[in-house]
This record gives sequence, structure tokens and C-alpha cells, in this order.
Amino acid sequence: MVGAVSRHEYTVIGPKVSLVARMITAYPGLVSCDEVTYLRSMLPAYNFKKLPEKMMKNISNPGKMYEYVGHRRCIMFGKRHLATERNKNHSLLDREKELEAFRMAQQECLHQKKGQAVLYEGGKGSGKSQLLAEINFLAQKEGHRVLPLKLKKADSKQCFYAIQTLMAIFFEIDTCPAHYRQERLHRQLSGIVEEPLHCLFNDLFFVKFPLSFKVSRMDDLARQQKIKACFFEVLEKAVRETPLIFLIDEAQYMDAASWEFLGTLLSGVPIIMVMTLTTTSTLCGQAQHFLQSPPAVLVPISKLAATSLLRMACWELGVVSIPQELQTYLLRRCFGNPLYCEVLCQDLLSKNVLCFHDLQKEEVENSKWETLSANAMKSTMYSVSPASSEDQELYVCTVKDDVNLDTVLLPPLLKEIAVNQIDQLSPEEQSLVKCAAVIGHFFHIDLLQHLLPGWSKNKLLEVLKDLVDMHVLHWCNKGQELPAEPILVPSSVETEHTKETTKSDADSPLKLQEELSLPQMEVLEFGVPLLREGAWELWPKAQQTALHLECACFLRDLACRCGSCHGGDFVPFHRFAICSTKSSSRTSRFCSYKDTGSILTQVITDRLQLPSPQDTFQFQTESSRSQEAFTREYCRTEEEFLDKVNRKLAQTNPKKGMLTTKPCHCREVLKLVLSPLTQHCLVIGETTCAFYYLLESAAASLDLSDNYMAFFYLRKASSLLGQPSAFSFFKKHKVKICQFEEATFCRLQSEVCFNMGQITLAKKLARRALRLLKRSFPWTWLGVIFQTFLEKCWYSCSLSQPRNNPSEKKKKLAVLQQQMHCLSLLRQLYSLEATASSLRFACLATLMQKNSVKEFPGEAQVVSTYVALSQFSQNVGDKEKWLYHEQLAIQKSSLCWFSREGLLATAQLMQALAYTKLCLGHLDFSIKLGFQAHEICRHLKKPALENLVLSVLFRSAFLKKKFDLCVHVLESQWVLISQSHDVLGRAFFYSACLDLLLYGKGWLCRPFGECLHFIQRYEHSCILNSQSSVMLGVHSSLAMWFAQDLQWNQFQYHFSKARQLVKRTNASLFGSHGFVRFLECQVLILQKMPEDVFLQTLAETRRQTLTYFKEFFSRCVTCPVYHQWVSELKAFVMRNGKMSLTNIIRPFDTCLTRIWIEGEFLEENNSFEQNLEIQRFVREADVNKKDKEEIQECIC
Repeated sequence: MVGAVSRHEYTVIGPKVSLVARMITAYPGLVSCDEVTYLRSMLPAYNFKKLPEKMMKNISNPGKMYEYVGHRRCIMFGKRHLATERNKNHSLLDREKELEAFRMAQQECLHQKKGQAVLYEGGKGSGKSQLLAEINFLAQKEGHRVLPLKLKKADSKQCFYAIQTLMAIFFEIDTCPAHYRQERLHRQLSGIVEEPLHCLFNDLFFVKFPLSFKVSRMDDLARQQKIKACFFEVLEKAVRETPLIFLIDEAQYMDAASWEFLGTLLSGVPIIMVMTLTTTSTLCGQAQHFLQSPPAVLVPISKLAATSLLRMACWELGVVSIPQELQTYLLRRCFGNPLYCEVLCQDLLSKNVLCFHDLQKEEVENSKWETLSANAMKSTMYSVSPASSEDQELYVCTVKDDVNLDTVLLPPLLKEIAVNQIDQLSPEEQSLVKCAAVIGHFFHIDLLQHLLPGWSKNKLLEVLKDLVDMHVLHWCNKGQELPAEPILVPSSVETEHTKETTKSDADSPLKLQEELSLPQMEVLEFGVPLLREGAWELWPKAQQTALHLECACFLRDLACRCGSCHGGDFVPFHRFAICSTKSSSRTSRFCSYKDTGSILTQVITDRLQLPSPQDTFQFQTESSRSQEAFTREYCRTEEEFLDKVNRKLAQTNPKKGMLTTKPCHCREVLKLVLSPLTQHCLVIGETTCAFYYLLESAAASLDLSDNYMAFFYLRKASSLLGQPSAFSFFKKHKVKICQFEEATFCRLQSEVCFNMGQITLAKKLARRALRLLKRSFPWTWLGVIFQTFLEKCWYSCSLSQPRNNPSEKKKKLAVLQQQMHCLSLLRQLYSLEATASSLRFACLATLMQKNSVKEFPGEAQVVSTYVALSQFSQNVGDKEKWLYHEQLAIQKSSLCWFSREGLLATAQLMQALAYTKLCLGHLDFSIKLGFQAHEICRHLKKPALENLVLSVLFRSAFLKKKFDLCVHVLESQWVLISQSHDVLGRAFFYSACLDLLLYGKGWLCRPFGECLHFIQRYEHSCILNSQSSVMLGVHSSLAMWFAQDLQWNQFQYHFSKARQLVKRTNASLFGSHGFVRFLECQVLILQKMPEDVFLQTLAETRRQTLTYFKEFFSRCVTCPVYHQWVSELKAFVMRNGKMSLTNIIRPFDTCLTRIWIEGEFLEENNSFEQNLEIQRFVREADVNKKDKEEIQECIC
């Protein structure tokens, strides 16, 4: 075999080939075949004619030979039906605009009695046939008579063929037996066409009416005109009875005579014609004239939107959701083409690269990382809403661990299409496209120039301009957030070589860009489906590997945080911690590569690790004297800190303002550098470097709040390491990695598991990571006691030891950073359960984290740690440590103004202060702080923190009864969470919506049905099951809603769920809120629930309710904003213990609850409602002793 497989260039030998050569010589000019081909073709015998036998050289007995005459034989009638049948199970996606054009033509034809034509134009596979099938269904449903016709290329050579077939369909003689055809036609023509003229249709419809004298005297032209006139009469009569629609698929294959007839028919008969055209086809003159006629409307078929394409993929695969890597695989290959999506999905199914998981199977925690794929998919939102039928099985799919979708070859049909597209380009354009295909879907022109060293910049830009004009490539605009310069050139690095290169090239490239009218953006992407994949497959293996190596060497120095984030690794000090491994012989081919041909690779690795305040923030261009003066101002109090924040936010000078930092482009670094770099390393076989960049990609994804993609990269890294052994002493990785990388790998796995609700596995992995980092964490309570003693005594002594030498400092910092991450994870994991055992482990993790942060020199890290410790203390009800750690964070915050990391720490501290003020009851102050924190978070693009800020802001506005502000906050929160697949974020959102539904006095953000549907769909999610505080409030709110509607069965279900959760919640704001909702449900049971519905007696219920009140005040001591209201609830229960309760509903006018009580109680306690005003909830934690004594009396 010689030549490219995709181009079908073969050299073939064999006896059949020799026979073909002899047949061409023996029967020149004929389409001939042997007997075997004749029999296997399964074509009718009349398509063949037997040929006389002839002697052939070197062939003794050639056998019978046949001539194929089917291509010359006049086919009787064309295909009656359309090529595609309508899918009854799924509606047509994203074709509202196209269907609207048909409806408009339909209305104009019916009302104005004028013919209308709609022509849909689109490329191959764009869904034209599906659209016609939908129109066919809609028209028949409305009572129209539809004549569908599918044409093929050979039909264009037969004169009047399309009209002949359409009229045969109209007369219903295309499918009837031959001996009935004449009788049926005679019956159809009677009364409309004179009987002597029936013989005009003999040759056209293959009938044998007697030849009349009148017709015998007509010449051919007269006969043709008479036939057309008869058709006009027949169609006019038919339209008066029933509306008539012609559907013609692949109308570009219609002959010229048929186009002419339809044009005349359109101007005289009110018929609707709907046709499809292929975009690249060249139409004849009559077709062009038809398109230019007033009744004809040309409608281009748009490509499917990304959401519609993914929905179609879910239908094809029979699932309700597909993973993100599969979404990217389909979107980049299909570009909205339905046919390509269908073929690719079928190809993946045939290659058995997908795994399917039952969605309705209850999600449980896994003990192994290798079995988490299904849980990762279930932790994201669904692409298609599950069916409401309970009997229908629902599935999600995942990609097998050992499958790399980037290297999956195209199926033969699509490969042929891709190669044909490449062959239409010029040789220079082909070379450029093939090099760009190696880089990836997105590519920078500097890297492209690097792969084409023989090309000048002028030539490269000229060829790029041609490809952009042909829409083969697209410039990435700012709307897609793919700016090139800030991504690839860290702003903290500037060398003399860079300055000289920029200065020397300032004239020619800029002038050339102006001449070519190219945008300043230097990142491009492929704009034609399948082109990149087809071009990549055309490279020979050796050249392909060499080009991937070139790309990897070019991108390696750019694999760092963006300039506004001061550079550095996404895993802090990663490259310094593994310098000995990276210089090993296994990676020397990749890591020793040096490039001097591009200014983008002039990056000093050491300097990337250090922040550069001078270039990171614009307001730091002030003199160093003023900066030092500002940092000397020590924030000793909360008021001073907030005053500094207000002054910075109020400044509008771009040199001084807080929010004038350059925007973060780490997301683009991940997409344009890290993710392609891992692929390049895998292709060239550099698995150690691939593992390194997979860890960086996972850390970047977590930093960008994309937990699933972090899991995706870690799963790839896990496949590189191989399957773990059951015994640790037998463990041997396939990839050589150092102990630090293994610890980082476990830490990242633990964080991903935590975000997925896999709490047990997350604890196990965090402990393993700490052990690899030379710091252990105990498993038993005895070990906790011993470790606590060591941390209090031995660790304080270790701080007095001399510092490490400078060469070891960065490696020490890398280990310290990972230790702090692990301890923070363990603290959060054990804080989820409000048990004494978990509290011991959480307090130990807090102590170890507090000791570790003392060694860290970065002020921003210290502030973030103290903020986290303050929030932990509040969650466990430790008021002193809560406010103490918060004060420490404020004092350390003075030095956090001059880096992006410091600004993030400031935002976290602002959020913590808003949270604190809300817990203490300072609602107005909390709202103000919430808005300021939200402004900073929006600028930093930290969705997780922003979502938390909005949740706290909603609570403050809600308790303040500012329901219009609540709706505004929820709308902002919806915009944020709808862009991600965060299930927990939506749980916070719908919990707030339920509160607004219950107490918002008519204000509405989301209907109750939507809230309930979400909870029912994700009720068994491990993520939500691990968040007891949130789910306690959700189930309690749902129970209260059903109680209002007297749906006691539903009330009992959700109330029992809440009762199971109330013991697992802590003293956090959301835990206290859920507890309050639960107590309100208890009061409702005492007031309104019928005794025959509830299993317990009224006395038992009352006694249990008082026990819950006592538990609330003992647990939620750090959330006094709810104390007064709970005290009033308890007082009501105690005062009404002996009163008869009725079913009369009398809601109180308060923002916290609705209490149904007897009217006489209101008369006796006329001041009770007034005491529930919002001012009673706006109290500080330091209330006076008199107020405390009054509350305690009420509690007792």
C-alpha cells in the first residue's frame, strides 16, 4: 500500500484486478462487470444486459459478462418519502427560527392566496432533512396534503424528472401495481382533463391510453406545453379543496425544466414549496431565477448551539449527562453539526470507550479513588432534565480511565470529509493547518512561527489572513477571554532581550498588521469541524512526535500563573521541591531543550516564584516612600481596618485604587498552556513531565473552582502511576516521582473528594499526604491527646531553631504549603460532624495549622489562615477564639494590600466580618460589609467565595425584611451558579428561595415546584448529604410549606429527614438557621397537626420540643441573632402547654416565621406581636447582664 490511507491512494494486485484490466480492453466505453458482481449487487435484472463472450489475455475462462445499463435507463419514478423520519421521542432542537419562516409562508399563502417558497440552505449534516421531516409532520397535523420528494445527483440529468415524480405522487400512481396505474390515472384526470388528452401522459407515467387524433397532430413542443397546462388545472382544483405543500430534499439536484415549471407554478397557484439546498452547490440559471423571485425566501440553517448539541449527544447516548471532557470532544469536532455529533457518538459506542452508570442508584461513599468516576458525574448538574416517569431508567456516562479522547481517531466517514477539506487548501495553507493541528484547538501565532522556522512573519500573517477570510481559522476575541500577551508573558518578568526585540521589531510587525488589517489578538482557533483532527492524523508518527516535542519545549517556561497573580507554580514552589527529579535522565530530552528564537520563552524561572508588586498593581506606581508609609500603619482595631478598606474602595485614581489590578488570566493559562502541555508530554512519552503538569492543571482547576476538571486531570495522573497494590511495600509506580509530588497528588485527591462529598476517602488521602510530608495525623482519640501535647510543647521549641539556608528555603516553603493545605482539609472534614470525637480531631488540626502558619512568611497566607480558624471557632461555638482569631487577622491585614493574593485575603476577611456582624445581629453593618466583599470578589473572579458572600448577604437582608434586596441578591447568585456545575451552590440558592417563599410577603425568585424538583433530584447526592447544616434548613422549610397546604404525609417525610440531621449540625450561621426552622416545625406540630397523623402524643411532642430548645441554646451560643426569636418561641410553647389548640391559622407579621395560634391568646398577650419587631434581633453578642438573665429565665 502506498500513499495516505485517508486519501485512498493504494497499489492493489490480484486476479480480480487483472480481470478488470482485461474487461476494460475487451469492452471499451461500457460499464461492465462479471457474474459475481452481477449476483451480489442485488439490483433488478433489467439494470443489466448480457455481453457476448470475448477472448481475454491470460484468462482462460472469464465467465459471463454483463453491461450495467441502470445509469442510462429511465427510472420510472423517484423516491416518494424523505430521507429522514421524524424522531418521535425527541423534539427538533434549535430550529425555531427556521420553523418560523415556514409558518410565515404558510400564513401568507392561506390569507393572500399566493404561492410561497421557502428554501433552507445548509452544509452537509446540518439537519436539513430533519427539518423537512418536522415540517412534514406539522403540515399533515394541520390537515395539509404533503408531497415529499428526495432527489439525488443523477436526477439532475433527466429532463422534467422532479415534476414527473411529484405529479406521480400527487396522482398516487407511484406505488400502485403497473396494471392499476392507468385505471387510477384515468379516474384522477376525469372531469378535469379531456379524455382525448389522456394519451399525453403515456410516456410520462408509463401508461397506454389510445392515441387521439387531436394529440397526434401536435408536435413535441405543443405536447409539452399542453402537459404543463393540464398539470396547472389539476393542481388549481386540488388547492381549492386542500392546501398543498411540496417538500423537496436536495433541491440542488433538480433539473432545469423542473425549476422553470415550479417558477411558473409559484406565480399562478397558491402552493407552498419547501426545499433544501446544500451550501456548496452551484445552481443552474433557472434555479437562480427561481431564488430571485419575490415569493421565494432563502433561509440559511444555523449550526446548533452548544447546549442543544450536548442535549442531542445525551439523547444519542441514552443518558442525562455527559462528562466535561466528552463535551469538549464533541463541541470541538462538531461545531454545531448534528450529523457529526450523531456519527461521533455512535463511533464512541462502537469502540466501547464509555461506561454507563445508573443515576437512580443511591449514591454512597466510595473507599477507593479508582471507583469515583460515577460519583464525579453525579456531583455535577445534568445536561438533560431526567424524565418524570419513575419507571424509566436514567443513566450518566463516563469515559474509561485508560482512554485519551484527544487521540481517538475519527470514524472513516468523518475522516474522509476532513481530508477533502484539507485537499481544497493550497500547499502553504495545508502546511500551516497541519502544524496548527499539532499545537491544539487554540494556538498562538508565536508558537506557530516556531514550528515554521523557514517562514517569515510576513508570509505567516498573509496565509493566516487567507485562512481567516475563508473561516477556516478564527481570531479569539476578548469576549472569549483569550488575550494572548498577558497570558504568555508574565508581567513580573522583563529582560533586556525582550526590550531589544520589541524595539527592533516595532516597525515591521506593527506595520504589517496594519496592512493586513489583522486584530491585535494573537490567539486563533479552528473554525471548521473535523479539520484539526483530520490534519493531525495525516502526520507520520515520527514527525508528529517531533513536533509535539517542539511545542512542549516552547510552552514549558510559560506554565505558570499569570502576570497579575505574580507568576509562580499553581502548586506553590513546585519546581523547586522536585528539582532533582526533573533533572533526571528520564526527562533530559525535554527539560534540557533551549530555545532562543522567540521572546516569549525568555522567562527567568526563579523570578516567577516571587511576587512583583511593581508590575502587579497599577496603584503601586506611587513612590516607595508613600508605600512604606502606608504599610507602617498598623490595623489594631476593626474600625481602622474597615476605614482603610473604605478609603481604598472610594479612590477612583487608577494609581491608587484597590480594584485596579490587572485581570486574572489563569483560566486562559490552563486552557492555552497547561492542558496542551500535558497532551504534548503524553504523546512524546515524557510521562514524568506529564505527571508534573497534570498536578499543575489539577491545582489550577481547583483554584478556579472547577472540581470536575481537577478530578479529570488527577484521574489521568493516576492512570500514569498505575494500579495501586493492596500492600504498601509492594507499591511501585510506573512513573518516577518524588515523595513531594506523591504527597501533592494525595492532597489534591483529598480536596477533590471533599468537594464531591466523599468524606471518608478525603480523610484517608489527607492523612496519607501529611505522612509523606513528614507530619503525621493520629487515627485514635489517644493519639489526638498525645499529638496535642506535642504540638503545644515540642512545636514551640522547634520555632526557636535557626532558619534553613537559602538553598533549602523554597523547598521548605513548598512542603509547608502542602502541610497547611492538608491540615485545613482535615479541619473542614472533621467540622462537618458535630460529634465529640470529630471535634477533637478538628481542634487538633486547627492547632497544627496555627503552629504551621507561624513559620510562613507570607502575610496573606497568615490572614487567610486566621480567618479560617475564626470561622471554625464560630462553628464549634467557641466565642472567645472566634473573636480572637478574627482580631489577629485584622492586625495582620496591614501588609495585604500590594498583591493579588493579599487582596483575596482581604476579601476573605471582609466576608468573615460580614458573617460575624450577621451572627451578632448587626444587620445593617453586615449588609454594608457584604456589598464591599462582593465588589472585591467580583473583581478577583473567585466564584466560590462570591457565592458564600452572597449567601451571607441574603441572610442579612432577609432578617432585615428587605425582600427587594433579597430578590436582587438571589438573581446575582443565580447568574453566578448557572455558569458552573456546582450542586452545593444551588442548594444554598434554593434554600434561600424557600425562605423567601415562606416569609417574603409575596416576593418570589423561584417557584416552589422548581425548588422541590431540585431537592428531589439531588437528595441522595453525597455532596448534599455531607452538608447537614444546609440540608436541615432545606428539609425544615419544605416541611413547613407542606404543613400550610395540609399535606401531612409530605410534611412527615421532610420533617423526619430534618430530625435526623439536627443532631449532626454545628453552631454555624447556616446550622443555626436550619435549627430555627426545625424548631418552627416542632411548634407547628403542637399547634396544627392532627393527633391521628402524628405517632407521638401531644405531651411527648411538647416535652421533646422543650428538649430541642435547650439543645439549641447550649449549641448555638455564637449565633445570638436567633436567640431572641427562639426564646419567644419557647415562651409560647410553655405558656400554651395547657391551652386547647385549634386549627385556626393566624400568621404573625414577622420575617422569621408564621405561628398558628388561638385568637384568645392574642387578646391576652397584645404586646407579644410588637415584641417580635426586627429591632429585637439586632443585638450584639455582648448584651448586658439583665438581658441575659431575662433570656435564661425564659429558657429555664
